[in-house]
Amino acid sequence: MKKFIPVFVVTLAVILFFNGKKYDELVSSRLSSSIAVCLEGQSCGQATAMNVAAGGASRSAESIYSSGCAACHDAGIAGAPMMGNKAQWEARQAKGYEMLVNNAYNGINGMPAKGLCADCTKEEIGIAVQYMLDTI
Repeated sequence: MKKFIPVFVVTLAVILFFNGKKYDELVSSRLSSSIAVCLEGQSCGQATAMNVAAGGASRSAESIYSSGCAACHDAGIAGAPMMGNKAQWEARQAKGYEMLVNNAYNGINGMPAKGLCADCTKEEIGIAVQYMLDTI
């Protein structure tokens, strides 16, 4: 059992940090997002305020999934239902979409809150959940 733990940790680290992409690509994609900083007393403009109010959900379902969900759902780590596996999703799907989104956002059992996508909004988590449900 003690020999299994290091192998599991290394495997999990590889999946989480590389996820099939080169490290440089991951860093570049995270740094390329546009961020506006508004100081007190300065006008931020209407578009920026609207983006913040709308939650800024400009990422695609696939990009949300690959930024966090895929680390566990591609391989079934920690009991996560695998992407596209109908048998593993049936019992969860019966709970309903809202329950799945709440569980994904708040965390449940071995799943951390927001499923490793720390910067995801609840709406983005919902988009990722629907993306996974659409594959079954």
